[in-house]
Amino acid sequence: MLPYGRQNVTDADLEAVSAALRSDWLTTGPRVDDFERDLAAVAGTGCVAVSSGTAALHTAYAAAGIGPGAEVITTPMTFYATAGTASMLGATVVFADVEEDTANLDPYAVEAAVTSRTRAIAAVDYAGHPAEYDALRKVADSVDAVLIADAAHAIGSAYRGRPVGSLADLTTFSFFPTKNLTTGEGGAVASTDPELLRRAREFRTVGLVRDRSRMRYPDEGAWHQEVHEFGLNYRLPDVLCALGSSQLRRLAAFKARRAWLSARYDELLAGVPGLRLPVTRAHVDPMRHLYPVRILDGRRREVFDRMRAAGIGVQVNYIPVYWHPVYEDLGYRRGMCPNTEAFYAEELSLPLFHDLSDGDQERVVETLRTVLES
Repeated sequence: MLPYGRQNVTDADLEAVSAALRSDWLTTGPRVDDFERDLAAVAGTGCVAVSSGTAALHTAYAAAGIGPGAEVITTPMTFYATAGTASMLGATVVFADVEEDTANLDPYAVEAAVTSRTRAIAAVDYAGHPAEYDALRKVADSVDAVLIADAAHAIGSAYRGRPVGSLADLTTFSFFPTKNLTTGEGGAVASTDPELLRRAREFRTVGLVRDRSRMRYPDEGAWHQEVHEFGLNYRLPDVLCALGSSQLRRLAAFKARRAWLSARYDELLAGVPGLRLPVTRAHVDPMRHLYPVRILDGRRREVFDRMRAAGIGVQVNYIPVYWHPVYEDLGYRRGMCPNTEAFYAEELSLPLFHDLSDGDQERVVETLRTVLES
C-alpha cells in the first residue's frame, strides 16, 4: 500500500537522536532550547515546544484565557482537536463556514458569527494554504478577540511575504510523522506576544512558576516553586527536540520537493473529467501538506474504495467536526455549513510526501484516471 503521507528520516536524524540519548539530558534540557530557537527562525517569532499538535492547541487556548462563557469561532473542515481542545476548557464552539475554493475559514462567515462573547477566532491553514489572515485580523480586532492559527499543515508557508507563525496572536504547529517535518509526536506554540508566550510555557510545564519576582511566597528556600494556574505536562523531550532540529535543517528541501510534486500533479491531472484540482492564491507561498482533489458527480466513495483496492493510500481530510457524535450530542446539526459539507462530500487526498517517487506518482495518476474514466 502506497501511503498518503510518510516521514523522511536520514542518518543525520539518527545521529542527532543518538547523541541526545548519550547525553545527560533526556528531557527539559538544552536541546529543547535549541529546537525552540530553530523553530523561531522559521516561524518569525518565539516558540514553545510541546508534546503534540493537540497539546499545542490546548496550550494556546489556555494561554489566551479561554474558558466557560467564552465563544470560539472556528472551521469545521479540520481535525477534531481544533475545536475539541476549546470545548474541553469549557468554551462554546461556534462553527463558521469555509471558502468554497480553499476550504479555509471564510472571513465573511466569521464576521456574521461574532458576538459580544467571542473571545477567539481560530483559523486552519488547510493543506498548507494559509487562511486570509489580514481579513480575519480585522474581524478579531473589531470584537477584541484573540486570533489563533492552527498551522499544523503549514510550517514553512508564507502569506503576503510573512511566515506562518507571525500572522496571528497565537499559532500552533504539529510534528506528527505525516506532517511537513516530524519529531515522532510533537508540536509547538508560537506567539508575537511575550505574555502569551510566557503563559503557554507555564501551562505546558504543569503551571510551575520559578520566577521569584512573580512568587507569592518568594522567601522560601531555593527549592521553592509555585503553581498559580492549572497546567499540564506537555513537555517535548530532548530526544525528540534533537530530531526536530535535525529535520528543520531540511525544511527548505522538503518544501521544494512537495512544491514540485504538487505542480506535477497539477500538470498530469489537468483536464481529467470528473476531477477538480486544489487552488493556490497568488499572495500565498504554501508548503503543501496535502494534495486535496475533489471527486465530482457523487463518486468520491467509489473512487476512494477502488484506489485503496489498487494499493493507493488515499485519505479523506476531514469529516466536518460537528458531525462527530461528541458534538451531535451537544446539539450541533448537519447542514450548518454548506460549503464545508459540499467539500467533504468530494474531497480526496492523494499521496504527497518527500520520498514519493516519480514512478509512484505516475502510478497514482494513472490509477485515478482509469477509475474516473471507467
